[in-house]
Amino acid sequence: MEISKQEVEKVAALARLLVSDGEKEMFAKQLSQILTHVEKLDQYDTKGVEPASTVFGQVNVFRDDVARPSLPVEQALANAPEREADGFAVPKIIE
Repeated sequence: MEISKQEVEKVAALARLLVSDGEKEMFAKQLSQILTHVEKLDQYDTKGVEPASTVFGQVNVFRDDVARPSLPVEQALANAPEREADGFAVPKIIE
C-alpha cells in the first residue's frame, strides 16, 4: 500500500505536527513500507488462533517491595539550589 505525501500532511495537521518536506517524503516511504509488511501478514492462516494481549508464559518480573531506610534529609538536599527548612524551595508559578 502506498502512502502519499498529501496523506502524511493530513495526518501531521490532525496531530498538529510541523514536518518539513523532507520529513514528509521520508514518513510516506516508511509508512508505505510498514503497511506493505502488514499486508504480507494476511497470507498466513490465523483461523482458530486465540487473540492474546501478552506473551504466553510471561511472569511478573518485579522485585518484592521491601521497606528500607531512606537518605537523611541533609544528604538528599545537599545539591538543592534553594532550600527551605524541611525540603526543596520551589518558585511559585501560579498566581
